[in-house]
Amino acid sequence: MSDGTRGRARTAGAHKTVSAGKAVSAGKDDCVPGAAARAAHPRDRDGDLTRGQVVAMLADLHRTLRERYGTPDEERLDTQWSETGRRRARLTIPVRFHALAAGRAGRLSGASARGQIATLNAAYSGRTGGADTGVRFRLVGYDTTNKAAWFYHPQKYESPIKHRLRKGGRGTLNLYTASVGRDVLGFSTFPQWYRKSPRMDGVVVDYRSLPHGTYRRFNRGYTAVHEIGHWLGLLHTFQGGCTPPGDGVSDTPYEATPAQGCPHYKDTCPQRGDDPVHNFMNYGFDSCMRSFTAGQGRRIRAAWAAYRAPKHRHKRGHRSVDRGTGEAGEARSVGGAR
Repeated sequence: MSDGTRGRARTAGAHKTVSAGKAVSAGKDDCVPGAAARAAHPRDRDGDLTRGQVVAMLADLHRTLRERYGTPDEERLDTQWSETGRRRARLTIPVRFHALAAGRAGRLSGASARGQIATLNAAYSGRTGGADTGVRFRLVGYDTTNKAAWFYHPQKYESPIKHRLRKGGRGTLNLYTASVGRDVLGFSTFPQWYRKSPRMDGVVVDYRSLPHGTYRRFNRGYTAVHEIGHWLGLLHTFQGGCTPPGDGVSDTPYEATPAQGCPHYKDTCPQRGDDPVHNFMNYGFDSCMRSFTAGQGRRIRAAWAAYRAPKHRHKRGHRSVDRGTGEAGEARSVGGAR
């Protein structure tokens, strides 16, 4: 299932404190097939996630955190991790870049791939505005596959594309470029899905959405920023409209409808806070996107620890998760790129 254009919502009440480990409303434990997609228009290929799917995904995250750390409280865990390391170390994610092409169409230079990585690092470090998520990206591989059917129909051939090209483990980001389309500019898997479909893990974006691409209003590389946000565990800011749990992040106000174009101001829900129209997990033109929140950074780190970091055991036999950080302040790669 794809998730539509970029956007996101907040839960009812003053704050969506799902991330703090509060119980989520009981709901059907729906499985979440397919992938999350970002469209240039209000409609994406399969529509947004249902409330039942979101409740199930958040419940699975908190259940996994409780099993591995003894608590589902993301803020408490983040504080513990920071205190243990004295200061938060960065997660440096290896990226395998796969450019699909049809003859000359879609062929990208290494400089284009590096430009996209630079854009990711600027967005996730807070240099474009907003919070530093603590995530950085490092290009470890680049290849081009000349296959017209794959290039022009990446959604139809998603399975053979990924089974053929994907490299690395759960902590390696495989980023594919192709001619995705004008209504849907990209699609992604969520970390909760890796256990059942590891070979389908990854992000696909339209090659024209890369920095300096030919898609007017969507050519700053922020489609990849948005879709990788899903890969790291973030939902749309407008998820669920004004109805809890929204996107399950406490510092992103609820939002009834996604941003379109580049609005200066929106306030569409009765709960506290204006719509996060400039958030990378909203929709809107690339020129309107600029920030993540501290809560989104916390969600990314929690989801990474739960689903993507390599497991190891303490001396006493308790299972824990290596968050992929080195000594205090040191950046190291995670995911064992191959």
